[in-house]
Amino acid sequence: MTRPVDTVNDLLRELAPQVVGVLTRRYGDFYAAEDAVQEALLAAAAQWPAEGVPGSPRGWLIQVASRRMADQVRNEQARRRREDLSARQVPADRLAAPPADEEDPAGRDDTLTLLFLCCHPSLSPASAIALTLRSVGGLSTAEIAGAFLVPESTMGQRISRAKQRIRASGLPFRMPDRQDRPGRLDAVLHVLYLIFNEGYTSSAGPDLQRVELSREAIRLARALYALLPEDGEVAGLLALMLLTHARSAARTGPDGELVPLAEQDRTRWDAALVAEGVALITAALPRGPVGPYRLQAAIAAVHDEAPTAEATDWPQILALYGVLEGISANPVVTLNRAVAASMVHGPAAALGILAELEADGRLAGHHRLYVVRAHLLEQAGDRAGAVENYRAAARRTASLPERHHLTLRAARLAAEPPPPPADGPPGP
Repeated sequence: MTRPVDTVNDLLRELAPQVVGVLTRRYGDFYAAEDAVQEALLAAAAQWPAEGVPGSPRGWLIQVASRRMADQVRNEQARRRREDLSARQVPADRLAAPPADEEDPAGRDDTLTLLFLCCHPSLSPASAIALTLRSVGGLSTAEIAGAFLVPESTMGQRISRAKQRIRASGLPFRMPDRQDRPGRLDAVLHVLYLIFNEGYTSSAGPDLQRVELSREAIRLARALYALLPEDGEVAGLLALMLLTHARSAARTGPDGELVPLAEQDRTRWDAALVAEGVALITAALPRGPVGPYRLQAAIAAVHDEAPTAEATDWPQILALYGVLEGISANPVVTLNRAVAASMVHGPAAALGILAELEADGRLAGHHRLYVVRAHLLEQAGDRAGAVENYRAAARRTASLPERHHLTLRAARLAAEPPPPPADGPPGP
């Protein structure tokens, strides 16, 4: 039975990390396994839509990738004449793959182990993201390069270097020991968070969002939550993604223009995702010491549960940002706290927070700092200052939708007639 290409692609992305995990566990070589599985995925993408999906698609991919790895071993033996060494590295009984319609005898799902491997703390965030999307997400190098607006060759080199670094580390293919797990899990959560954020608000390019990246991050977070359902921060991250992604459809207008949160049509928010996210964070908050992902999810839930922008519980959001700032000394958190403070205490109090933030220099020149200052000055009635900062923010962002929105906002504000004097309009 033939299947639509989109259905096949979804299936391949789901199976890719499982097959990479099986081959890495079986042969002990992540570098070669990942390359072999990519070739098997390409073959499946070409054959399955027309010829039909085999009875055991996972077994089919394992067989094809295993044959590729066996070919690599044989070529290595012929070229280097080091049969004995190769035989010790790859036992002879492992050169034969299971039949295409049989599942791997071990039957294990190694997705979580593979995710931990790709998010090793020794890798830079950029390398870990790329490797995770390739090996766990099942995206091609071309797709990843397109998402991050770099040439395919550049992305290929980044992924190759990451795999070489893991190979050189000699890291075994297994879940980290209990004492090492918290730090490794932090890296996994951070990489998934970065992938989601890049999808939700692209750092550069013509599109505000890259929905395929956000969806992939959610898929991986769901897999992680299914394997670690009792971890509060895993649940918090998934809840944060769902509550944030629920607004995606309302974030852009008919021509792709940016629509700020306060101006969004909330009837376009995904009510099912909101309900799922709220349920997750409600259950996760009481589990042990609260971490940054649960706090951010709680803030997102307050926004999503408000029927209108005016009904938002800003005092609660301000309090949550205060707690978040206490456990995560991040200038972006302080920037968001300033926005919440302006909604509760007025723009003057928020501008004071902004002055302190600017003095420490961590956000010097960042367009977000100018955006928030412009918003606060506009609230305070300083129209000229707001226009100046909106324009400065527009010059500093690499996102074309953001630049267009900020430029348009500055132009509209500059064109508005000045407000009447405080004592009323002049007499005749």
